Formats: sequence, C-alpha cells, structure tokens
Amino acid sequence: MQIIARTMLALALFATPAAAQDYPTKPVTMVIPFAAGGAGDILARILSPRLEKIFGRPFVVENKPGAGGVIGAVATARAEPDGHTIMIAPSPTMAVNVTLYKKLPYDPVVDFVPLAMAAQTPFVLVVNPALPINSVADLIAYVKSQNGKVSYATAGAGVPHHLFAELLKSMTGIEMSPVPYKGSVPAITDVIAGHVPLMFVDLGPALSLIREGKVRAVGVSTAARIPTLPDVPPVNDTVKGFDVASWQMIVAPAKTPPAIVDRLHAEFRNLLATPEIAGQVAKTGMLPMETTSVAGLQAFVKSEIARWGKVVQQAGIAGSQ
Repeated sequence: MQIIARTMLALALFATPAAAQDYPTKPVTMVIPFAAGGAGDILARILSPRLEKIFGRPFVVENKPGAGGVIGAVATARAEPDGHTIMIAPSPTMAVNVTLYKKLPYDPVVDFVPLAMAAQTPFVLVVNPALPINSVADLIAYVKSQNGKVSYATAGAGVPHHLFAELLKSMTGIEMSPVPYKGSVPAITDVIAGHVPLMFVDLGPALSLIREGKVRAVGVSTAARIPTLPDVPPVNDTVKGFDVASWQMIVAPAKTPPAIVDRLHAEFRNLLATPEIAGQVAKTGMLPMETTSVAGLQAFVKSEIARWGKVVQQAGIAGSQ
C-alpha cells in the first residue's frame, strides 16, 4: 500500500508540469462575451495569429454575446479548466456585474484566474452628425431642451457605454434613457442611422466612423486627450472630474493548473509588450496597461469591484439586472 501511495504522489507531483509542457494539445478557444467588432474582439483578432505561432495550435475567437457579458463569462467559468478555454473579459464582466446583478451566476474573484491585462479602452462621446451638437456643452444644452425625451445607445446594461452616460447624467443633471443593444457595432449603427442620437462608444469600432464623418465625436472619456483623436477634447474639460475608461483582462477558469497559468501569464505579458502588438493595439485607439503578477491582477480585480460598485450604486441601478 505504501508503494502505491508513493507512486500516486509522484504522479501527482509530475502531472501538472507535464501538462504544461504538452500544452496545448488542441485548439484554444478565446471567448469574447460581446458581439463581434468591440474592443475585446479586436484584441483577440490581433493576438490570435501570434499566439498560434507561439503555441503551435489554433487560437479560435468565439463571440458569446448577451446579458451584459454574463453568457460568455458563465460559459468560460464552466469550461474544462485545462487552458484550452480563455476569455478576454472587459471591466463590466469582471467588476461591474457584481453590483449590477441581484444574483450573478459567476464570481469574478472565485471563478477565474487572471492571466494578463490586455489594454485600456478610452471611450468617446459621439452624436449623429445631423444634430446641432459640436461640443459637450452643446450636448448638455440640447438634452436639457428636450425635456427628458433624449435616448442614448448602449451595448447592454451596466457596460461602460451605459455607466459612462449615467455618470454624465448624475454630474450634469441631464435626463436621458438607455437603449440597449448586443454590442458596440449594432449600437453605433443605429446612431449613424439616426434612430438613437448619441452614445459613449469604445474607440475600436468608432475610429473609422469618426474619421469618415458618419458620427461626430464631441468628447473623450479620459481626463487627457488621446493620441488617435488629438483634436477631440476630454469631457472633463466641460464636466470637471469626469475621467473614466474600460479595460480588458485575459482570464482562464479558476482551476486551470498553475503551471499552465504561469506559462500563459508569461507568454501574454511578453507578447503584449512587443512593438508589433503594442503598435497594432495603439492604432485601434486602445492604450497599454501594465501586467503585474497573477496575485497583483487578482488584487486589481477586487479593487475594481469596489470602485465600480460605487458608480453603479450612484447610478441607481444596483441589483437592477
């Protein structure tokens, strides 16, 4: 019996390193919990070709939109924790939903292990160009003149598109109503068509549309101007204290073997720091973020849950989903 026990212990000790050495043994699915065309989707399609060269297996991008990122998050949390399913998770999925939902079917802290910070996403406030709005001050005046009849597009409840507009409402006293869509692309498509007059949108799907004049940018969400839209002033210039952005984090199911987590963490950290990838990310309007240790990333998630929980509470939408 002692010999059997020692053999089993030895096998257990060597199982995880062996699994990491052989990893991956099949295609890796990169889950995006929102529709195609958003920031996470763009990042995944930038990273996947390089990941395939590094690991020698396909990295397949799979969009699982719906319920403000919940559907994709649950699918990832319940996937086999062997490193063959990972997710590019935005701040709503990892932080906002904790306070937004009455009963969230996953726990960002318990159900996932963070691998790397992918990027930070400044948002831009855009309007249909047919409207007489050329600045944030114009927008505030226009909305006030409409007596609460103005709507704005979002990519779902509790996502940055929604919360940033709600924060603007609370800081300026204007009244607007959200119109939810399943992603940034369908939302901004309706802004272009004039069905909804305005929205906060992530730069990835909006940049070319702004340059082509299909929507008009009146302000960026960060307190500083951003390199890709240097002529667009921050909302903060008009509404002091308005300084927000979204972020994208790469995560895996919580019980993924530590050796595989360590390898993915190292590879993503190195890859995101290469000039080629950093340059491609910058061209989309996203900004780099430092990837700390796995433990540091876990602490970051906890701090962001607390930070965005306050915003959700102030917006009056805690437990609304």
